[in-house]
Amino acid sequence: MAKRRSSLGFLGMFGRSSDLRELDAALRTFDLHPALVPEGVKLTIVNLMKDHWPNDPPSQAYPPVAQLFGYCIAGPEVFAQANGPDLMLEAEQRIEAALEAGDGFDAEIVLLALHAKLINPDVVERFELSTG
Repeated sequence: MAKRRSSLGFLGMFGRSSDLRELDAALRTFDLHPALVPEGVKLTIVNLMKDHWPNDPPSQAYPPVAQLFGYCIAGPEVFAQANGPDLMLEAEQRIEAALEAGDGFDAEIVLLALHAKLINPDVVERFELSTG
């Protein structure tokens, strides 16, 4: 079976693909407006998800991805204010586990935020992240 491709739409004639719409909705859930995330970064996120879930990511996969990415962009203080301390701690534990493992899906999401230069400086400092 051929993989479904993501689409940004074209001149308002063709709609955005469902995976990008689901990601946008999930980002909003964690108080991150999708317009703050470049389309290329969102396409990369859904492509990483398709690599992780070969038979298309299930709908329930989008919120955890948006949570981690939202934390990376907002930083601990703003994320906690918008989403509560429990979700902030959960995101931080996922980053710590990703750093300890050295690779994996969560590590790819954090690395994407870092390379896209969208990551909050407090997150970089807190976890001593670098691209080198």
